[in-house]
Amino acid sequence: MAPRLDFSDWWAKDTRKGTPVVVKMENPNYSVVEIEGPDSAFRPVEKSRGRKNAKQVTWVLLLKAHRAVGCLTWLATVFWSLLGSIKKRLSFTHPLGSERLGRDRWLFSAIKLFLALSLLILAFETVAYLRGWHYFENHIPTSTLEIQSLLHLVYVGWLGFRADYIAPLIKSLSKFCIVLFLIQSVDRLILCLGCFWIKYKKIKPRFDEEPDDAEGCGYVYPMVLVQIPMCNEREVYEQSISAVCQLDWPKDRILVQVLDDSNDESIQQLIKAEVAKWSQKGVNIIYRHRLVRTGYKAGNLKSAMSCDYVEAYEFVAIFDADFQPNPDFLKLTVPHFKDNPELGLVQARWTFVNKDENLLTRLQNINLCFHFEVEQQVSGVFLNFFGFNGTAGVWRIKALEESGGWLERTTVEDMDIAVRAHLHGWKFIYLNDVKVLCEVPESYEAYKKQQHRWHSGPMQLFRLCLGSILTSKIAIWKKANLILLFFLLRKLILPFYSFTLFCIILPLTMFVPEAELPVWVICYIPVFMSFLNLLPSPKSFPFIVPYLLFENTMSVTKFNAMVSGLFQLGSSYEWIVTKKAGRSSESDLLSITEKETLDKKSQLLRGVSDSELLELNQLEEQKQKKPVKKTNKIFHKELALAFLLLTAAVRSLLAAQGVHFYFLLFQGVTFLLVGLDLIGEQMS
Repeated sequence: MAPRLDFSDWWAKDTRKGTPVVVKMENPNYSVVEIEGPDSAFRPVEKSRGRKNAKQVTWVLLLKAHRAVGCLTWLATVFWSLLGSIKKRLSFTHPLGSERLGRDRWLFSAIKLFLALSLLILAFETVAYLRGWHYFENHIPTSTLEIQSLLHLVYVGWLGFRADYIAPLIKSLSKFCIVLFLIQSVDRLILCLGCFWIKYKKIKPRFDEEPDDAEGCGYVYPMVLVQIPMCNEREVYEQSISAVCQLDWPKDRILVQVLDDSNDESIQQLIKAEVAKWSQKGVNIIYRHRLVRTGYKAGNLKSAMSCDYVEAYEFVAIFDADFQPNPDFLKLTVPHFKDNPELGLVQARWTFVNKDENLLTRLQNINLCFHFEVEQQVSGVFLNFFGFNGTAGVWRIKALEESGGWLERTTVEDMDIAVRAHLHGWKFIYLNDVKVLCEVPESYEAYKKQQHRWHSGPMQLFRLCLGSILTSKIAIWKKANLILLFFLLRKLILPFYSFTLFCIILPLTMFVPEAELPVWVICYIPVFMSFLNLLPSPKSFPFIVPYLLFENTMSVTKFNAMVSGLFQLGSSYEWIVTKKAGRSSESDLLSITEKETLDKKSQLLRGVSDSELLELNQLEEQKQKKPVKKTNKIFHKELALAFLLLTAAVRSLLAAQGVHFYFLLFQGVTFLLVGLDLIGEQMS
């Protein structure tokens, strides 16, 4: 038998502690147990192992310190870069480029008043906090023995006045806004459910497809008039005219009208040359320019429809200057009118070539995708009515004439004609599968002006057509839909409660804790609603937080525009053409442009001397190297609200309100970025 090697004694000879104890039992039923040392649970920690743990803790602490320093360095770098951008923006801001305050000064003055009061109250509350008086907020002293000084007496009086007079008013207004908020949330939820139902049932407008050889089978194509209204559209006129002239429709059954309202003679000459080029290629196209430019786009369209030759056409398709329809656009839209005499409008969806240009375009894409995918589609399927988008649509000319034609009374002539056509019994169809390329504004200044027009015009129109809606012969439920949902809820209530609740009441509740808003109003429901808005554009889910903050920021512009339109202030009649960048993602258009450029260059180079060729090359290099100077803007209302929200954030920090602090802080920073016109910076 091999000897047993027992190394236990040798292994533990240096680590064994205590005195050995031998216990002998007289009863043979029990075995003898030898305890050579204390139990492991009571054994003291070894010195070597303790030194090892201390080293590990030291390294962990050093690692955490390194990470903390790295995080602080990153934050400092970001903060320093932000300060540098702000300094640069303030240094190079053109004095005439700042926001014009004119007749809209009332809102800016109100915000400044709120800001001044909040700063005063914050200073007072800070002194009270440092002296420990904030513990009296839940118990207002009534005995003179508890009053420490005159300032303490003033603070106690402020607490009583705040609880008895200010808090009830804020509570009433906040409850009213919360009710409106919940109603609008229910409306949005119903729209999303309707969209899910359409997707589930695969509901969409259909028509009987025409044979491939329609002309050989005796099919007669209807006469279609295509209009391209534009005004000083140097960047996009060429690509829009090119796309429209390539529409797949018999040449003798289509007429293209280029309605140019440009007041720049150089742009007029460029557009005339483009029209002449396509006319030489056999396209039936004409150029129109008004000498008296009244009524903006509505006046331009009205003037074009008054031509004698328009009587020969049955339908009219309208495209703004930055829209690029596919060649099969008319073949996908016009057939819906066949055997459907009640149909007045076919609207196509917009898709954007520059949606990923920067953060601003990404956030706009979220809103517009929800508008077309959900609002327009659900209204078209279940109500046969929606607001005409002003472009990428085909009208039956008879519907336009019976509805009174284009009117110049508002800046939303598209919504105006849609409402009047609906009151006359015409039906609309929305095609979500037919998409037309266009652009969204890439700068906050252009986007703000566009949103101001889109939100002031509907309120102006509501004042004008309310009587016509009430006296019309349509069904009562259609009248209720127009007044309560189409105008009041989605055009008036939405910007009102959004601005009042999140930009005014929420900061005030930080200084009046008795009227504090619940967390579900600040956080849960807005996040859920933002989640619903992101469903049509799932790739935008990483931008849910910036989207929520930016929507609250835009409520200032929308609220201001809504009030201007409702009370007919001067800014409600403004029409500023949205600046375009002239982007195109169509490879065929780019190839055609390059081919034509090469052809022109080859023709020019024939018979040209070396000196003239050198001059041409120098001119081309100068055009390519010509820098585009960007005028920086300062938006005063957004900056004032930024400081108001940041002041409220400091107050919420004193009150240890975590959720409110972070919301106010992030919202204030968003307002600051927007006010300094940094939201439109390039960010791929």
